[in-house]
Amino acid sequence: MNIVCLDLEGVLVPEIWIAFAEASNIPELKRTTRDEPDYDKLMKWRIGILKEHGLGLKEIQDTIKKIDPIPGAKEFLDKLRAMTQVIIISDTFTQFATPLMEKLGWPTIFCNSLEVSESGEITGFKMRCPQSKLTTVKALQSIGYETIASGDSHNDLAMIKASKAGFLFKSTDAIKKDNPELKAFETYDELLEAIKAAM
Repeated sequence: MNIVCLDLEGVLVPEIWIAFAEASNIPELKRTTRDEPDYDKLMKWRIGILKEHGLGLKEIQDTIKKIDPIPGAKEFLDKLRAMTQVIIISDTFTQFATPLMEKLGWPTIFCNSLEVSESGEITGFKMRCPQSKLTTVKALQSIGYETIASGDSHNDLAMIKASKAGFLFKSTDAIKKDNPELKAFETYDELLEAIKAAM
């Protein structure tokens, strides 16, 4: 029994924080998990910047509504879901993901949640579980699934390496160089063929 575990941002949709950094003219917010391996540190830093600029959940959601999937992502996902079970495992938040899931045809997503005050200020975040991507892959394996995983960032490496087969997709040169044992792909057709071959 195979199950494919995919990252969301950078793999199926553009990076939300980069889009918001551009929309809000706050270049510091372009920093993502491709640059910062410590997700907890990254999110606390982002929340501090939002507070400093008086920005909240609504402003980010307004940007997310304008984000479309990466060209070819929905078609890739449709083909993959016709072949096998697929779960998107993301460090994003339920408050961000819904409009994107609609555009992708409502795939299953496991993600985290934001803590938001009545005024709409993001005050914190709640991770679903520690090391959520690796923990989820191991949990799926414990109930009889063989996992095949793909992602682009530091926080995807553990789930990719723990899986029966794992691939980098649209990753950075630095991550590819540091992980030469992982096959890296740039197109959905290549990734689909690699997943098929691994099944």
